[in-house]
Amino acid sequence: MSHDGVGLRAVMRSVAFLTAGALAVPILSACSSEDASGKPLAAQDIAPVARDLVADGGTLRWAVDDVPETLNAFQSDADDATTRVAQAVLPAMFRLDAQGRPQRDADYLESAKVVDTSPKQVVLYKLDQQAVWSDGREIGAADFAAQWRALSGKDSAYWTARNAGYDRIEKIERGANNLEVKVTFSRPYADWKSLFSPLYPKDVMGTPDAFNDGARRKLKVTAGAFALQKVDRKDEEIVLARNPHWWGRPAKLSQIVLAAVPLEKRAAALADGTVDLAAVDPADASRIALAGRAKGTGTPLQGASASATGDTENKDENKGESPKEKKKLSKKERKALAKYLRQQDELRAFTVRRSFEPAYTQLALNGSEGPLADERVRRAVARALDREALAKVVLTPLGLPAVPVGSHLALSGQAAYADNSGALGDHDTAEAQALLTDAGWVAGGPVKEKGEKAAGAEGKKGKKSDDDAASEGGSDGQYIVGEDNKDPQDHTKKHGHGDEGSKHLADGKQYDGRKVKQGGAPGAYAPKGTAAPAGAKTGTLAKDGKPLTLRFVLPSGTGSESLSAVADSISRMLEKVGIRTEITKVSDDSYFKDHIASGQYDLALYSWPASAYPATDARPIFAKPVPAADGSLNVEQNYTRVGTDQVDQLFDQAASTLDEDESAALVRKADARIWAAAGSIPLYQRPQLTAARKTIVNAGSFGFQTPVYEDMGFLKKGAHPSASPSKG
Repeated sequence: MSHDGVGLRAVMRSVAFLTAGALAVPILSACSSEDASGKPLAAQDIAPVARDLVADGGTLRWAVDDVPETLNAFQSDADDATTRVAQAVLPAMFRLDAQGRPQRDADYLESAKVVDTSPKQVVLYKLDQQAVWSDGREIGAADFAAQWRALSGKDSAYWTARNAGYDRIEKIERGANNLEVKVTFSRPYADWKSLFSPLYPKDVMGTPDAFNDGARRKLKVTAGAFALQKVDRKDEEIVLARNPHWWGRPAKLSQIVLAAVPLEKRAAALADGTVDLAAVDPADASRIALAGRAKGTGTPLQGASASATGDTENKDENKGESPKEKKKLSKKERKALAKYLRQQDELRAFTVRRSFEPAYTQLALNGSEGPLADERVRRAVARALDREALAKVVLTPLGLPAVPVGSHLALSGQAAYADNSGALGDHDTAEAQALLTDAGWVAGGPVKEKGEKAAGAEGKKGKKSDDDAASEGGSDGQYIVGEDNKDPQDHTKKHGHGDEGSKHLADGKQYDGRKVKQGGAPGAYAPKGTAAPAGAKTGTLAKDGKPLTLRFVLPSGTGSESLSAVADSISRMLEKVGIRTEITKVSDDSYFKDHIASGQYDLALYSWPASAYPATDARPIFAKPVPAADGSLNVEQNYTRVGTDQVDQLFDQAASTLDEDESAALVRKADARIWAAAGSIPLYQRPQLTAARKTIVNAGSFGFQTPVYEDMGFLKKGAHPSASPSKG
């Protein structure tokens, strides 16, 4: 979980062809470099120790957002907590290492490799002879086959969220003995390592009823270091107990309790002992760091009353108060302050472990209509952005490297990573202005004064013109950057929950009077821009009597301070090239469903995970929208509505190429084309901040790596953890 992001793996799931001649993409030397992938920007931060330094026993209470609605990771409402349970109690053929690369899980697999490519690709799995389900049955071909049939997409009775890869399997057979499983593919599949992780027993996958309902609230049969003991919806927790039949390294902990704690209540839960490990937002991370610094010196009161009572606007004014002046606090304020100070004392037992999530935050540009349907305007927006400065807004205060993300499809350290941003060009205000001029947006042009909607708002539900907003006394959570009489710094903002917990549209409901599937309006491209005439003026731009104003939509729940700060910086950068932004904050519940997925925005900030299998998992995010049989437009998860046939072809080639180096090269080429189309601009890798009791080891901010649940625990008395980048 992150303070500004959506779920990871659970999330993974235009009409004109742009020729290579129309949009030249430079050859990237990095694609042929052996170290193009680089290293992760920050190491994982988990207080690593050898197993012999971890105490036997104990219960680790770990905060999650909610008790999951389903324990079936292949259903549409699966979330991060679903994934956490599956990782702890179910087999996985491959898990990710610290660089986000798949590695064979030796507890289940002796080997797995491609043994034939002609006439068909065949993968042979050799299972560990001790690998058994909790009911004593061997893990084998029957389980693989049941999962394939459930997820292949051929039987609509199974309510599956995705079937990528499973739809390429032709058959699954028992090998030379019960420990061998032979999988034959109808088409070559490069990302075959993504399959059967997790692997559910045939009891779950064998029938539609068992798949759809049986595994939502319970898992009777498991095979992991932990077993599912209970799902307690009344107390809002899931209890995982050490599996006594586990054949691998025994789990150090007796129990892991996944406790549902909202983000805004995490600090209090840590202080009162409700949880030992929790993802936190930057504000709580700073609070925990402050508690640690205060030890032995007395907790500083400067600003504390403001923090405790919520009066953060005036906290600086409290500096230098005399004790007599402090007594002027009301009874309620004194009570809140006392509670805050007690919590600070308890928070000294915690540290903040910092790394990066395997996900990045991007600026999305809706290319379906309005000014951003013109590729030149999208490219101008991108060229106006100083991405390094934007990364610094979020990451520098957290002590993390402020390095912009250079790829849509991988992150630094992953095999497919290369910085392909050069396909679009560096930050260049003059070039941005030239592109806008070429697209017909000029400074000083006539602007209609009455009854006129902002150019970016035309035809969009709920978007008011400047005059409409003024006549109604303004709009809650909305302001315009670029107007002479308005300044975003003077606006009282409603901070929100970032894009955490946002939901994607997954049906064909009506939005704004038209039927869509997974969002939905076609993209359109204009010819590539050329240089503007010399001496072009800077100022608010207009075309056909309409000002160039883009609607910038943000969420408004707890924890979106960083998104708000980034949005303000972006707006100021765009203002320099003559683009106004109308910033509107909406509730978290409607952010994705009513705005992003349904196309009711021009600019938006949200995050995508970086998969170890980009050819498979990223394709729906960047696929060219296509008409559906009922006349609606299927955009899958391409909420920017910007796509090309060439990108689709490169994804298809990458997914069908069994040479790993060649597949990675094709993914990089696809990424360069995505950059050039300027539908989305990666900004920064999302920070991962985890508050952990100082005695907890082998747990915290895991970065790319799949957690090793059996090694987590509490440090033995007198032992010392290895050197760790923890800064809390």
